[in-house]
Amino acid sequence: MEQKGFETRSGIPLKETYWPEDLPGELAAGAREYLGEPGKPPFARGVQKDMYRGRHWTMRQYAGFGTAEESNRRYQYLLSQGTTGLSVAFDLPTQLGYDPDHARSKGEVGKVGVSVSTLDDMRVLFRGIDLGKVSTSMTINATASVLLAFYVAVAEEKGVPVRELRGTVQNDTLKEYVARGNYIYPPEGALRITTDMFDWCARNTPKWNPISISGYHIREAGSTAVQELAFTFANAIAYTEAAVNQGLPVDRFAGQLSFFFNVHSDFFEEIAKFRAARRLWARIMKERFGAQDPRSCMLRFHSQTAGSTLTAQQPQNNVVRVALQALASALGGTQSLHTNSLDEALALPTENSARLALRTQQIIANESNVTQVVDPLGGSWYVERLTRELEDRAWEYLAEIDRRGGPVRCIETGYIQTEIANSAYADQMKIDQGRLKVVGVNCFEEEAAGAPTEILKIPAGLEASAVERVRAYRAKRSEAAAQDALRAVVEGAKSGQNLQALILTAAKSGATLGEIADSMKGVFGLYREFSGF
Repeated sequence: MEQKGFETRSGIPLKETYWPEDLPGELAAGAREYLGEPGKPPFARGVQKDMYRGRHWTMRQYAGFGTAEESNRRYQYLLSQGTTGLSVAFDLPTQLGYDPDHARSKGEVGKVGVSVSTLDDMRVLFRGIDLGKVSTSMTINATASVLLAFYVAVAEEKGVPVRELRGTVQNDTLKEYVARGNYIYPPEGALRITTDMFDWCARNTPKWNPISISGYHIREAGSTAVQELAFTFANAIAYTEAAVNQGLPVDRFAGQLSFFFNVHSDFFEEIAKFRAARRLWARIMKERFGAQDPRSCMLRFHSQTAGSTLTAQQPQNNVVRVALQALASALGGTQSLHTNSLDEALALPTENSARLALRTQQIIANESNVTQVVDPLGGSWYVERLTRELEDRAWEYLAEIDRRGGPVRCIETGYIQTEIANSAYADQMKIDQGRLKVVGVNCFEEEAAGAPTEILKIPAGLEASAVERVRAYRAKRSEAAAQDALRAVVEGAKSGQNLQALILTAAKSGATLGEIADSMKGVFGLYREFSGF
């Protein structure tokens, strides 16, 4: 029987004990038919037949700070320590389409990520790194088309076949409107840029993921696990519909769609969430979009441990939190994982803390033996019931979003933002009242928690040098070629030409990130956020 007060972090009531009769009816009738074999629809048990028996998940460490030179040194170090994929963090000006010498960049250059505004910056960022062998993820959204163009241009210069490039640009602008705020254009313009990238990548970079539809930031903003699933898939539906309406057959691009989920500390709920996500996506693609290719129905996702659970108090405790979350991600069947560092509630990670975060993944992969069996918790009465509960509650949200006019309309009216804000408030109230325990914050507190944690600091003169570099870059280029290419982007934005192809030409012609972003602002306009709470 259910006992009052026992529930998951998302508010799903929990029984004291689970029995076979708690399983979903279809599962009780036939496990193989309900769950499917690993590597086959509905992919509840994983997207590969042998999962980690074949190879481990890609081990990424999200990094980027200061200059391209400094970040390149961190990437070289992480690769030497066993990282199997790079993950690039960009500073706020880069994310928002401003060059370092723009007035709005002042005080932010290189602070929360690396500053990249020119093709030269991208060349330095990946100096000495074989782009034909490494998988690169770039956490960039509003300006994703420009950063991908820089990356492709550098790969071509290095002699790497563009069709062999592997990696992802996040490119998920819709979640920026509801969870992060790093947008430039209104939804209509943003969707146009995104779907043009889908088309271009399908033709030119078949191994590259042109989007990573992100629930991570939705969860960081305060959503529940159910809302993370529902709002992520609502955005995925919007992108897919936009591409189909633009004339792209669903099976041409859907196999390149990827996802990005959060991993919180409610251990079994997170495992069940990932299993439910695979079932949800397979059903959406099959029933809503009529996908025929099994790859179109295959949910591939990157995961990251929850930054919002890290505490400045007793930061060493964060090592344990991250290990717990990383284990949940592995048991849930992730394809790629970033583990946060213990000091991230205080500053950007130091080299030592980033290494320890990477070692956490390596210990789970090589010492725990959880990789030896596919979906080891499959068939658990509790996990299967929780998986179905999350799936059903996410479907209810998706039906409500459809009833309200679809995902974009729900963003414009603030429905999704309000739902997230209400959940964040309720969660914080539980912490403030002590009903939700956070060790070191509202229980087991200490006045002195040992030696001060080492902090990474960005040099004071970095911004001035970045300004000098971008101005020197403009001075050495062919101004006529750059301006011609920028005018072509403007005309392409007004017409039906593929913008990704035009942006790539502009990047090769010496146009800067800020100039390319500005060229599209004149056509698409600037987005003004919902403020009706």
